[in-house]
Amino acid sequence: MDSSSSVAAPDVDLQTVLDRMSDGVFAVDSDWHITYANQAAREILRSAMHGDALDDDIDGLHLWESIPEAIDTSFYEHYHEALSSQTPVSFEEYYGPTDVWLDVRVFPSDSGLSIYLRDVTEQRRLEQQRQESLQALQQLYAVSSGRDRTFEEKTEEILRLGREYLSVDNGFLTRIEQGTQHVVLSDAVHAELQPGESCPLEQAYCKRTIQLDDLLTVVSPADEGWDEDPAYDRFGLGTYIGGRVEVDGGLYGTLCFADTTERGESFTDTQRTFVELLTRWVSYELEREQARTKLQRERDRFEEFASVVSHDLRNPLQTASGRAELLDETVESEHLPPLERALDRMDELIDDLLTLARKGMRVEDVTEVDLVALAGDAWATASTGAAALDIAPDRLPIRADDSRVRQLPENLFRDRVEHARRDATVTVGRLAGGFHVEHNGPGAPAGHRGQSAARAHAHPEEGTGFGLSIVKEIVTAHGWAVSATDADSGGARFEIVGVEFVAE
Repeated sequence: MDSSSSVAAPDVDLQTVLDRMSDGVFAVDSDWHITYANQAAREILRSAMHGDALDDDIDGLHLWESIPEAIDTSFYEHYHEALSSQTPVSFEEYYGPTDVWLDVRVFPSDSGLSIYLRDVTEQRRLEQQRQESLQALQQLYAVSSGRDRTFEEKTEEILRLGREYLSVDNGFLTRIEQGTQHVVLSDAVHAELQPGESCPLEQAYCKRTIQLDDLLTVVSPADEGWDEDPAYDRFGLGTYIGGRVEVDGGLYGTLCFADTTERGESFTDTQRTFVELLTRWVSYELEREQARTKLQRERDRFEEFASVVSHDLRNPLQTASGRAELLDETVESEHLPPLERALDRMDELIDDLLTLARKGMRVEDVTEVDLVALAGDAWATASTGAAALDIAPDRLPIRADDSRVRQLPENLFRDRVEHARRDATVTVGRLAGGFHVEHNGPGAPAGHRGQSAARAHAHPEEGTGFGLSIVKEIVTAHGWAVSATDADSGGARFEIVGVEFVAE
């Protein structure tokens, strides 16, 4: 080899400094023979070499003959590019045979190349973990915020998501009662971790999980004292991470992820935080589910009570109305018309009182509802006389309980037409965060302007007086707010705010 064409090795002092570096530095001449390598570079290059090259000092070895697997890689391409163009080249590349990522900087000269190597495998691994964690959190948010899935469907999806993120075969939710562990839901391959399976708590990993405020993790059963535990004998789990699930401050069970293969390394802080988030989400959703079930039972009891009351009130009322009709056919009396009006008013009162009581319950399930369409339907069924309806937008899509919000425009229209001029114009329009209903009849009475419109504008001598109370209850049940004020036209204006519009 002609020494005049090679890259000279550094002097002794410089070589000592270079050998202390954690990054690799090596040089090749223009014929691709290695002329120098510091200690870190020798380790990197030797890990890529095979055969006789491993037994010799690497100085003087031909780079591509010693590492033939690198010929069809970016390393080969970039090194030749730098030598031919005499332009420095920087790149980051994965080298499969040694399973490492390298940050490479190549500095050319007439006599060859000086090459700087930095092992960035750990940084790449951490970046990949960060990306995987971010993606898992985004998927968790998408699943947990979905409105069209049941608790069971969401939980099964979250178990699958957690299992894939943690690279384990089993994810499961348990319920612990009277010393027994019951698998409620799971995404698992283990035969004893399927929904419906149960075992004594003493034979379950969860017996220790529920004793901790933090997560329980197992990555090496023998080293952590599990190899002789009844739980290990039964399930044979080499990897485990699980946390307590609490409902209303009391123990419900556990949320766990596990595998029969030993992990061998600790779970990262991000992975632990992710599992902790899942346990808190499941706890919160279980509390909501129990509250929803309790509310439904209360609703069912109320509906039964309302039906009984309605039946018991209407029976004598219908008897009295029937008798009044018979009297009207046989007797002429000035007392009959007021009697019939009073009976009709009682019938209206029963309807409105029952509606008011039922609509006071909190809205749970909402869907997309077009307020414009509802307003048109309500106007068509209301006794509007010569009054006119004016709706500015073509659509007002909001999120609301369809069956309950339908009575909102009905009662507003009935109240406005009853208490305004018969030829009044009723306007429905959008405002910031909600919508308004106004008319050009008499304005809001003093004392009601700008305040809650619970019974503003109600006149007991006309209708039942409950129309706006029903409106208030429907609005409150949705978490909205309603206020009454004077309209610019001199009439009354009702503003309902806090409404969630559907983006179009």
